[in-house]
Amino acid sequence: MLEEPNCYIRKCKYWYGFVKTKDSRIITVCLVFPKGIPDDIAYGEDKHEKVIDGQVGNFVYEKEK
Repeated sequence: MLEEPNCYIRKCKYWYGFVKTKDSRIITVCLVFPKGIPDDIAYGEDKHEKVIDGQVGNFVYEKEK
């Protein structure tokens, strides 16, 4: 069973869901991290409230309305 990422739990409006990679790994993705949300954001303590290197655009966490 997959662990629920914080992005889902916090209802981030940019979270897309899970995708299967070419090498059969399951990763969580969003508008900001289409190649995989970093673990410290998806499953750790980082709430992604500031733009970080490597992300797409200037988006940060925003609760879905």
